Amino acid sequence: MAADGRRAAQAASFGAAAATYQRGRPTYPPEAIDWLLPPGARRVLDLGAGTGKLTSLLHGRGLDVVAVEPSGGMRAQLALCVPDVPVFAGTAEEIPLEDGSVDVVLAAQAWHWVDPRRAVPEVARVLAAAGQLGLVWNIRDEREEWVAELGRIIHGDHNEDLINSAPAVGPPFGPVDRLDVEWRNRITPGTLIDLAASRSYIITMQAGERAAVLAAVRRLLDTHPALAGRAEIDLPYVTRCSRTFLAGAGPVSAG
Repeated sequence: MAADGRRAAQAASFGAAAATYQRGRPTYPPEAIDWLLPPGARRVLDLGAGTGKLTSLLHGRGLDVVAVEPSGGMRAQLALCVPDVPVFAGTAEEIPLEDGSVDVVLAAQAWHWVDPRRAVPEVARVLAAAGQLGLVWNIRDEREEWVAELGRIIHGDHNEDLINSAPAVGPPFGPVDRLDVEWRNRITPGTLIDLAASRSYIITMQAGERAAVLAAVRRLLDTHPALAGRAEIDLPYVTRCSRTFLAGAGPVSAG
């Protein structure tokens, strides 16, 4: 399969594994959400909301949240997890909201899938004056040896270069600020299996190849001194956050 076709297949793969994604993927640390939300913001769009990992945190803060997600399977899972939040079919390139309808747009684990040439003006369209775009990724911290070994087993992240470099935004947005938050997510061995199984490039593998990769993750759990016999595991992350305002605008003022 050509690279563009493989990438498209991976982008479309999550719906079939929505429940696995919900079980396996981590939440986001409060410090990251604090930094990504401008003071006074009330209306928030969770763009590429997936199963609602970020949506639920925003809703829990009492914000007026709307979710947009292209995958029907992911939208169905989000509706189960955060039933009080409206969720719409849509993409970053075609957002089904009115002009100037939100104070901030947040995209979690999603911006590397979009076409910035089309997504940036569309995000700007739905933002109110002084609106902000915030981008966030949870990245496994492979400075810990067993986490690096996990990365080797699951072939790493095929979008790693896009995630680790400065995200592409540009006009009409201004400079992009960045914050990295280090934290640990306490999980069970089963959650680690689900985390691996929820990666797009593993979802799209042939069944035999996928089974072999997940078997190798189980061997790691059974044999690595830091993991063997443990009922719970602390998986270290770096949550990489970026934010940018519409050019010439500052933070939303508290009202």
